[in-house]
Amino acid sequence: MMLKRKTNMKNKLKKASLVLVLCAGYSFMNSAEAQTTGWGEGAKLQDAEVVVEKDRKIELPRASRNYQKFAVAPPEQGDRNVRYRFSDYRLAEQDVDLQMRVLTIKQDELTKLYGNYLKAGIGNYGTLYLKGYFHNKRSNVASYGADVSHITSARGPVDGKNSAVTNSAINVNGETYMQGLTLGGKLGYGRDKYHFYGFSPKPTDDWVTPNQVFNRVNAEGYMHNHGAGMPLLFRAGLNVNYLNDRYDMRETNIAAKLNTEYGIDDVSAFKVDTDLSLVSHKDSASVSRTLFKVHPQYERQLNAIRLSIGANIAYTGDTVNDARKFNVYPTVRVGVEPIKDNLLIYAGIGGDLQRVTLYHLTQENPFLAPNVRVADQNKGLEVYGGMQANIANYLHLTGRVAYQNFRNMYFYNNSASDSSKFDLLYDDGVTNVFNIYGEATFNYSDELRIGLKADYNKYSTASLEQAFHRPELMASVFATYNFYDKILFNSELYYIGSSFGRIYRPDGTSVLRETDTIIDLNLKADYRFSNRFTTFLMVNNLFAQKYERFVNYPNKSINLIGGVSYSF
Repeated sequence: MMLKRKTNMKNKLKKASLVLVLCAGYSFMNSAEAQTTGWGEGAKLQDAEVVVEKDRKIELPRASRNYQKFAVAPPEQGDRNVRYRFSDYRLAEQDVDLQMRVLTIKQDELTKLYGNYLKAGIGNYGTLYLKGYFHNKRSNVASYGADVSHITSARGPVDGKNSAVTNSAINVNGETYMQGLTLGGKLGYGRDKYHFYGFSPKPTDDWVTPNQVFNRVNAEGYMHNHGAGMPLLFRAGLNVNYLNDRYDMRETNIAAKLNTEYGIDDVSAFKVDTDLSLVSHKDSASVSRTLFKVHPQYERQLNAIRLSIGANIAYTGDTVNDARKFNVYPTVRVGVEPIKDNLLIYAGIGGDLQRVTLYHLTQENPFLAPNVRVADQNKGLEVYGGMQANIANYLHLTGRVAYQNFRNMYFYNNSASDSSKFDLLYDDGVTNVFNIYGEATFNYSDELRIGLKADYNKYSTASLEQAFHRPELMASVFATYNFYDKILFNSELYYIGSSFGRIYRPDGTSVLRETDTIIDLNLKADYRFSNRFTTFLMVNNLFAQKYERFVNYPNKSINLIGGVSYSF
């Protein structure tokens, strides 16, 4: 009798949770203007700086995936009391398309029996959606696999096929686990095709927009040791990125990285992070760009206090805006953990020289004009403070406030010679940024997850009239629900504030244009027929706004994609 009551109670909780998610979705539809925030991660607190990666650039979501990738965890590393690494803050990415992000509710039931899947769907705008993931079964010796993707829309938001887009990629990866050592590598190829449809007005009725094609190759190899009691830990990696386009631009970036950590005793350690990047760029001119960084740090834990002191020493070969070639940034960080594993408060100062390449710029804005000048971004000073908290293992909070100044911060603005393309502009002086970041996530077991995130940046430019195409506020809200391991619901609401761009007219005059304020609601549902077959439906941009993230480039209206997945 008691068992039956518990079962009934659990069923009622599941049904109540489903009603809560549906109500949340209805609320998004009726009060989208009031929503402001996004997602976060839970689990045990780590003394790592909140990474709000910002100058790649306002990270907007990519296409949703029904299955998380099957991954084989490497052998566990031995613990030592001093094992915290501080990550650097970067400005947010400026991606163009808003599509549904993969929500990170646990889905072990979808991957624990099968290491491979095929996924196919079709949608409006003549969209074809194909994905495949292939991986070996669980092994404590090696992990290897491959994934393929082909997403294409034969028509776009402007003038049909003149705004079509195609993104294709194939990647292979592998790792092998030996006694105390892991070796791994990745190899990938991608092909992206876009059209410069941001013309205003259209020249002629039979005008055919020029297109752009990017070919990308990425190769990576790495190794690291692990194991309890090892006084010296290291991770070494070598990465090669190659990019070319339809207009004979080529860029090669060879980057090497070495991170080492020597444990002096149980409460202190000495760390050195080293980076070397060699870029060769060719379009109308040939340019070589070198970046070298070394960051030694001493870290010590004094009961509930964690202290890190060091210096970030960096060199760049850039000449844009008379870039400062040799830079030294003192780095100090103090963290206090008054409630172990549940509350961390930290503050610090630092700086960094951040590598910028066309490989990544063309991923966030594929409409760049030819022959743009690229420079590394110099974050000369950052003063920051923040907190992380876990409450009752259900609610996870993160907050951060920072003041930064940058030299050679890049901005996108429409080209004076062709308003459908974008030039890179640099502020002639110091760009100050005041940042406030916060996120909260509520997890109820593996079934219900609700979260919000907000990222505010106030830009103060020295010479530019506006922080072109850099919104001040980005926020998102999400909810996800796993109903009896049979139906998975995802919903996400995004807000991106307006920004500015200056348009140059054929008569020589110009006008300052403000982009749209973006409110975008995405919904997704997966229905699992069996362990092998699943159907899915994605609805992107449910409010059907053809908003402009970049001036002259409206996005698609409501976008529907439906299909099936097969696991094996």
